[in-house]
Amino acid sequence: MLKRLPEMPHSRTATRSVGDLLAGMRLDPETNITFQIFDILRDLIVSVQLRPGQRISEKEVAAALNASKTPVREALIRLDESDLVRIVPQSGTYVTKISVNRYTTACFIRLQLELGAVRGAASYPDPRHRIEELDDILARQADALAEEDHAGFFALDEAFHHQLFILAGCGDVWRTARRSQFDLNRARHIRRMHRILRGPEVLREHAAIAEAIRTRNPDRAETALRAHIGDLDRQIGVLFTDERLHGLIELPTPN
Repeated sequence: MLKRLPEMPHSRTATRSVGDLLAGMRLDPETNITFQIFDILRDLIVSVQLRPGQRISEKEVAAALNASKTPVREALIRLDESDLVRIVPQSGTYVTKISVNRYTTACFIRLQLELGAVRGAASYPDPRHRIEELDDILARQADALAEEDHAGFFALDEAFHHQLFILAGCGDVWRTARRSQFDLNRARHIRRMHRILRGPEVLREHAAIAEAIRTRNPDRAETALRAHIGDLDRQIGVLFTDERLHGLIELPTPN
């Protein structure tokens, strides 16, 4: 049976209000306002600038973005449907905790899809793209690591994995897969915020994946990807052993 983790402080960094986080942002009147608000709030939640358990004020969002309450309410409903917030009647809207169930699903989907992508990239690479595009990302990742640009390193990590799908000729699959990765990425951002980093290892593992693709060796590419992502048990174990996640995750309900 799973033991519940003790509640611990979320971070030494003060939580910023949604109004502060939205300050200075402007909406494009030519684009769907609800979708824009959804995208903005989703990104703030996934990057953990809006923290698990934090209340999101509909009125505050509308005022900060100079928008009416209707598109804000519709955006919050969409976020609720995506399990990123919970709308509690007579109480308010709150950012959800990281769900172990959703995290497990995200890890499984990510591994299976990326295994297909690296094997496809190594076996039948899309002729419209070149392996040098991976090399360029690796070079920029090395620069970000040297400059201790951790946010940039994370963004380039995403770009590297996206490029695997592009090389396999299925770039759209990446965008589809991202819709299931919200809780996985929230956990990754929390560890990054606390400087739980493994930059040099990531670079070496990325280089091994790129080399396997370069030499058209799908078996080696799969082995390198498995070594990089890790098995599901190890991924789930992080949620229960990393004290920086205590109080931020929602454990499965015991049977």
